[in-house]
Amino acid sequence: MTGPSPNAASADATTMTAALIVSQLRHRYKEREALCGIGFTVAPGEIFGLLGPNGGGKTTLFRLIATLLPIQSGNATLLGTNVANDPDSVRRKIGVTFQSPSLDGKLTVAENLRHQAHLYGMAGANAASRIDELLNRLGVADRRHDRVDALSGGLKRRVEVAKSLLHMPPVLLLDEPSTGLDPGARHDLWEYLTRLRRDDGTTVLVTTHLMEEAGRCDRLAILDRGHIVALGTPDELRQSIGGDCLTIQTADPTWLSEQIASRFQITPQRIGDSLRIERQAGHELLRDLVAAFPTQIAAISLAKPTLEDVFIARTGHQFWDAEAAD
Repeated sequence: MTGPSPNAASADATTMTAALIVSQLRHRYKEREALCGIGFTVAPGEIFGLLGPNGGGKTTLFRLIATLLPIQSGNATLLGTNVANDPDSVRRKIGVTFQSPSLDGKLTVAENLRHQAHLYGMAGANAASRIDELLNRLGVADRRHDRVDALSGGLKRRVEVAKSLLHMPPVLLLDEPSTGLDPGARHDLWEYLTRLRRDDGTTVLVTTHLMEEAGRCDRLAILDRGHIVALGTPDELRQSIGGDCLTIQTADPTWLSEQIASRFQITPQRIGDSLRIERQAGHELLRDLVAAFPTQIAAISLAKPTLEDVFIARTGHQFWDAEAAD
């Protein structure tokens, strides 16, 4: 009798140790394919970001993992549980904070949390203790008797997170968590998520279209039109560009691109009405370009690579152009 292959044993071990495994996941809305066979793995205790423009596929992926949409093709496994085959078990393992508000504004903070606790079979001293713990940890204990309608956007978001954590899920799913938050409230939310990962070992999956927010994640999958176009840590992705990024504004990008290619043996990337060049020692090329084309260059900028530069390099178009095209 032949036993299981070493590769099969390795796959089983990966399934048991990973917080989330997505493999060849596809989803279609009538004629439009929102996800085109994507795959990635999230480690336990990792803050993993799904970065992409609206229409890129990240919200569809979020809904599939949260069991809000049925899986049409491919597989998703959360903490060893197949999402398609056992959605009830998956729901007990996740906490979900949606982009749209889910609090009852006419109830107090404590009343909202008590109702949520009842949905998970929590009552009495156990529920009260957990609510007190979360209100203190999220800095809203002094607002427990205030109606939610009276809270600022940042405080409401904290209560939303508390609500999703009541049943102590090992995986927290956050859909655009900074929506409507000012920079200070956004900073506070991310400080808490970092502590949650550090102190409780919670795995956090975040969807976002904000570059700054994505830069706080341990690793990122960048999505565009249903495909993962880049995967890695924020630093790895930025370093994959190499050198500096020059962006050139000109009245005639086609002519200038041809001239740069002829004179400097560099082929600029055309992005809308601008030209983009990746280059080591970019400041030297900037000097030479301005000297060679003083009247044809309207403006030129030099910067270290950003996550948006990664998106442009992998897709050939700007981040916000993808949203306009949908």
